[in-house]
Amino acid sequence: MAAVELERTAKPKEQQSAQDLAEKQAEFAKLSGSRSGGVYIPPARLRALQAAASSDKSSTEYQRLSWDALRKSVTGIVNRVNIANIKQVVPELFSENLIRGRGLFARSIMKAQASSLPFTPVFTALVAIINTKLPQVGELVFTRLISQFRRAFKRNDKASHSCIVCNSTTTFIAHLVNQGIAHEIIALQILVLLLERPTDDSIEIAVGFTREVGAFLAENSPKANATVFERFRAVLNEGTISHRVQYMIEVLMQVRKDKYKDNPILPEGLDLVEEDEQITHQIQLEDDLQVHEGLNIFKFDPNYLENEEKYKAIRAEILGENSDEESGAESSEEEEEEEGEEAIEEKEGIEDRTGTNLVNLRRTIYLTIMNALNYEEAVHKLLKVQLSDGDEIELINMIIECCSQERSYSSFYGLVGERFSKLNRIWMECLEQAFGSYYHTIHRYETSRLRNISRFFGHMLASDAVSWVVLSNIKMNEDETTSSSRIFVKIMMQEMMESMGLKTLAERFKDEEVKAASREMFPMDNPKNTRFSINYFTSIGLGVLTEEMREYLKVSLSAIAGLSILC
Repeated sequence: MAAVELERTAKPKEQQSAQDLAEKQAEFAKLSGSRSGGVYIPPARLRALQAAASSDKSSTEYQRLSWDALRKSVTGIVNRVNIANIKQVVPELFSENLIRGRGLFARSIMKAQASSLPFTPVFTALVAIINTKLPQVGELVFTRLISQFRRAFKRNDKASHSCIVCNSTTTFIAHLVNQGIAHEIIALQILVLLLERPTDDSIEIAVGFTREVGAFLAENSPKANATVFERFRAVLNEGTISHRVQYMIEVLMQVRKDKYKDNPILPEGLDLVEEDEQITHQIQLEDDLQVHEGLNIFKFDPNYLENEEKYKAIRAEILGENSDEESGAESSEEEEEEEGEEAIEEKEGIEDRTGTNLVNLRRTIYLTIMNALNYEEAVHKLLKVQLSDGDEIELINMIIECCSQERSYSSFYGLVGERFSKLNRIWMECLEQAFGSYYHTIHRYETSRLRNISRFFGHMLASDAVSWVVLSNIKMNEDETTSSSRIFVKIMMQEMMESMGLKTLAERFKDEEVKAASREMFPMDNPKNTRFSINYFTSIGLGVLTEEMREYLKVSLSAIAGLSILC
């Protein structure tokens, strides 16, 4: 009987809770569907309604909640982007579902750009990065900008809001061209349209547009660019426009003469995309455009959960989340374990022969170098790294390896090496040892890495960070050089010549100590080797260093000729 009583009392409670949930969901749906958001609801009540709506992730209410969160997040991220934080903002932006919210992103970035024109290069750089991974997003932004420009231009009311819209839109399009998102044909079409029937406003917009995109056109479409400026001259000579706009054209001509020094193609700090990775959209001004205005508003998605999972996979591929998070977690755990093991080893006197400590040291050095803002900070932090006896060479090797990994040589690494060398004799000896080992194994490196390494050592020698005695490693003859080693010497010597000057370099090689060290570089023991060295240094533009060898070769050939006559 007691069990029956409990069952009778429990059943109404379950029904009541289900009924409350349904009522909360209905109330939230009514509020979210209303234009004004409904009457005021206490925060606790609102949270309860949101929790009720979130209980079913496939429901319309939940999707609307996530849509509002997506809109606020995208808008917030776009509004706070700048040159300093753009690299940190990009992962945050990719963490949001940009495929679902591409309309929101396009609307937010166009609105933000229109309200702050000086930040146009930053917004364009952000679009450029996203365009490499999600080209449909970049294409939508570009399409909407062209559509917006066409609408504003056709209104023919340049004295009011339309002129402002035209100016902001053309500025954005100009930077899309600069970043390689838009093809230059769209810039030329806009200029032709603006200059076809010149008015004060159309010429003013054309001048502003040309200032932004002129450097790119001058480099990539010089003939078309020259035609545009011929049209500007014709408008100037016609005299149909006001004096103010005529003066603007004259200023533009001067900007062109100064090679757009104040309007570079890519401002410093915003060249963030490899040229090979950028996807260029070839949309023309007369094309039928699909701006997809429906992407700006919420729509119920019957496959919402499935699409969210698909985007998670795309996001993981773009950001490398899985591997990075796992490796990050594993590395942190490994570091803790290794620190503990090292402490035990120190206490118990156990010697590590697995190479774990060396791997940890290299990782520490690498992270320290990568996180430094300038070479002085890098040296300061690297000096704090705990090194065991004999590990100094590992630090030098890591500096050189980091240098070799760069796309092009960075003087940052040369300055780091120079500072270390001048701090202590130990570092100089390590650099001299590294020179020998890298020279003898340079054939293992690909061309770009070889170039960076040779320029690094060229800087070391030019700044006297290492003794020129290291040149004794170089034996310039046909049998003891390879194509890689000859390229290494060529780039290293050219770097030294650029830093010191040819005259100073030639005088330095006449020094007795340097002459003794470079005896094998400029061999005078065998006419065959001497001739090879003369031809080599002459071919790389350093024939002035071969004068003594030429004299030796002349004397040797004369002696051989005399002996042959005597015989």
